[in-house]
Amino acid sequence: IITLSDLECDYINARSCCSKLNKWVVPEVIGHAVVTVLMLISLHWFIFLLNLPVATWNIYRYIMVPSGNMGVFDPTEIHNRGQLKSHMKEAMIKLGFHLLCFFMYLYRLVSKVVLR
Repeated sequence: IITLSDLECDYINARSCCSKLNKWVVPEVIGHAVVTVLMLISLHWFIFLLNLPVATWNIYRYIMVPSGNMGVFDPTEIHNRGQLKSHMKEAMIKLGFHLLCFFMYLYRLVSKVVLR
């Protein structure tokens, strides 16, 4: 969010912004896919069903990158067609999702420890 905000305010150029953001796309996809599979294996159905759409969206977004682009975030297209605003909105939604998951996982952890 901060990097996209810096790009919006012209504090950094599009190429450095996109290279910073693209560096984290693959670890995000792998990490979220691993967490989703672990929730399936451990039979936490609600958390699995909550994580499945986000993991699917991350994989879809990574696979559907056009062949000439630098990555999910492309410096030549980030200012075109309102992509900067959509990337910013997506980052805010992901932030909210991760905060929700953090508190759900924390609640589950505390409830397991207290009940034992």
